[in-house]
Amino acid sequence: MKKLHIGLLSRIIIAIILGVILGNFFPELLVRIFVTFNGIFSEFLNFIIPLIIVGLVAPAIFEIGNKAGRMLVFTAIIAYAATLISGFLAYFTGITIFPHIIETNVAIETISEAQGVVPFFSVGIPPLMNVMTALVLSFMLGLGLAGLSSDALKQVAIDFKVIIVNTIEAVILPLLPFYIFGIFLNMTHSGQVYSVLLVFIKIIGIIFLLHIFLLVFQYSVAGLIVRKNPFRLLYRMLPAYFTALGTQSSAATIPVTLEQTKKNGVTESVAGFVIPLCATIHLSGSTLKIVSCTLALMIMQNIPYDFQLFAGFIFMLGITMVAAPGVPGGAIMAALGILSSMLGFDDSAQALMIALYIAMDSFGTACNVTGDGAIALIMDKIMKQNR
Repeated sequence: MKKLHIGLLSRIIIAIILGVILGNFFPELLVRIFVTFNGIFSEFLNFIIPLIIVGLVAPAIFEIGNKAGRMLVFTAIIAYAATLISGFLAYFTGITIFPHIIETNVAIETISEAQGVVPFFSVGIPPLMNVMTALVLSFMLGLGLAGLSSDALKQVAIDFKVIIVNTIEAVILPLLPFYIFGIFLNMTHSGQVYSVLLVFIKIIGIIFLLHIFLLVFQYSVAGLIVRKNPFRLLYRMLPAYFTALGTQSSAATIPVTLEQTKKNGVTESVAGFVIPLCATIHLSGSTLKIVSCTLALMIMQNIPYDFQLFAGFIFMLGITMVAAPGVPGGAIMAALGILSSMLGFDDSAQALMIALYIAMDSFGTACNVTGDGAIALIMDKIMKQNR
């Protein structure tokens, strides 16, 4: 008999559905078992993410050779431009729609989220370095190895890449559905952020539609450049979208994003360079979400605003959040500084922003990582033309 094969996308969707359904009636004891597993697996993910970046980016850079510097500049420019486009899309949509659906002069109350189930025990696995350190080390090693005539260290880097790839395929990808199941099981069981979702359901619905529009736009541009069907390209990235929906972390989704990007025809060396880099610097979905929520809260409280104020805020937001996607919810934590300094958000407003952001964190992260695939397609075309 043939062994039934269920693809990664199907397993992730099944995990999300089962987590939401079973979370309503699973006893706390069973939920704690999965929460304990999630805690350990999450620690392992945090440990291996910097190693994934070093293991994939450094070999990609020396394989690209002297084109690596130019590739870094082009990727950064495209990623930042995409982030700015999403910010201004959110602003102009918001000023058009939000005043008609938001009740003004609403007092901001302290948001208290329900606490999730705690694990039986936890195992700390501290990472050897943070995400930004891993990126800098990868560039230094990759550029240095590209200039060496000796192949000894290059072979070490290639062997390390093989170890990382084998770990991704043998450990991370098979266990991801269980990890995502545990996340949704705990969220449903504890009722986290549901009250916030209900209060702001109209705004959240608009933001979700904007995310979809943004992804279609990004892949339409990429499809036009590489002369491929944009909807087919976007469809192949759905496993990355749903993985990010569960993990809430761009960095933790790198293995899946990388795999699906290569299936879209992107050269392995380009994908290995662009995807880990964009997981850190490309924040279209997060920017769209933060700008939308910020504008909604300012309208709600009758705080004056104008285009000049938000333009400066959007430009700064794209810079401030670099390296924030390494952890779930990292973008809003990085943005709190400019929310306070540029827009005058007090502690109550910041608390509500955090609650709103965390409530929708999955959708923004999913938009970020799926858009990474579009940037990789564009970069692959640029590098092929410059060979």
